[in-house]
Amino acid sequence: MRKSIQNVQAKTPSGTKPRIAITLGDPTGIGPEIIVKAIASGKLEPHCDLLVVGRPSILRLAAESAHLKVDIKELKSIDEWMPEDFCLQGNDRVTIACLVTGSEEADQAIEPKIDRRGGQLAFDCLCTAAQLAIAGHVSALVTAPLHKVALLEAGHDWPGHTELLASLCGVDDYAMMLYLPPRDGDDSVDGQLGTRRRGGIAGLGVVHVTLHMALRDVFSHLTTSAIEEKIGLAHNAFLRIRTAMGNSDSPRIAVAALNPHGGEGGRFGDEEQTLIAPAVRNAVAAGIHAVGPLPVDTLMPKAAAGAFDAVVAMYHDQGHIALKLLDMFDAVNITLGLPILRTSVAHGTAHDIAWQNKAESSGMVQAILTAARLIHTDYSH
Repeated sequence: MRKSIQNVQAKTPSGTKPRIAITLGDPTGIGPEIIVKAIASGKLEPHCDLLVVGRPSILRLAAESAHLKVDIKELKSIDEWMPEDFCLQGNDRVTIACLVTGSEEADQAIEPKIDRRGGQLAFDCLCTAAQLAIAGHVSALVTAPLHKVALLEAGHDWPGHTELLASLCGVDDYAMMLYLPPRDGDDSVDGQLGTRRRGGIAGLGVVHVTLHMALRDVFSHLTTSAIEEKIGLAHNAFLRIRTAMGNSDSPRIAVAALNPHGGEGGRFGDEEQTLIAPAVRNAVAAGIHAVGPLPVDTLMPKAAAGAFDAVVAMYHDQGHIALKLLDMFDAVNITLGLPILRTSVAHGTAHDIAWQNKAESSGMVQAILTAARLIHTDYSH
């Protein structure tokens, strides 16, 4: 097992706002639009200084498409970045600092379709931003969506951001956590589905044991040690989230069953007995407040109502669908186990609405605010 490289902290003077890098993502999608909308919202400037890593010309086009008054300050080096480069509010204009990254051919890759040039730019932006974080030039990185097929067509065979970042950071023990921050004030909303809740005072997270793979491959990748590892990552993540909120209570972790009805005592499968239950026992013995395996159809309503801080899901859709039904646009993707802090929106490139001024930017706002909240915690485990 490779060990994580040493946790790094950004080299920012005491008392200054944390510095956060945002990757442009794939320019054929909604990434550029949600970035300029989020920055122009005015919700971020009090909390952090922002640097976009990508192509200035694409940001300008995105601002024009969204009818926003934005000035782009082009930076050729991170050493040129000054705090005042971000979000100067004067005459209804916003200034965005952009570290020029990627090739000029990517400037033409804005048609909403799979394009290897867009995949290459997303790769270049992510690698540059990750190195900035590893070197301590920024406190965190927030990523806009990339397209996995475009990434592959550009020659980079990675299932997604999570696995690529783990490789760049040299870690083996990592996980994706979808996270819903606690809602300010009343944490329930009335809608067509009735009153929906979204976790307790620390919000709600879902950590996945297996991630970007075919469903048929899930069974061969589920092991007791892998499940136990993700329980530990979920526990440590919410220790840090609770600490950031001034609450030191032990996190409550629920572990989902794999099979319907928890396997019905082995009738529908025995993974609950042979793989999941031993992992939960080991976690409890290690001092973690974990319970399970629990049938996920009844587990998620309890978690949404605040009974648990995090749910450990066995595969991608088991966790993603349930959490996104609670709140699609406020969900934040946090990569656990890295020596750097990375958050992201919880949606894709959305080619169907790209470059039409239709994209919702609240997810990007939440991803940036969540990173700003967690910057002063130890996120390397």
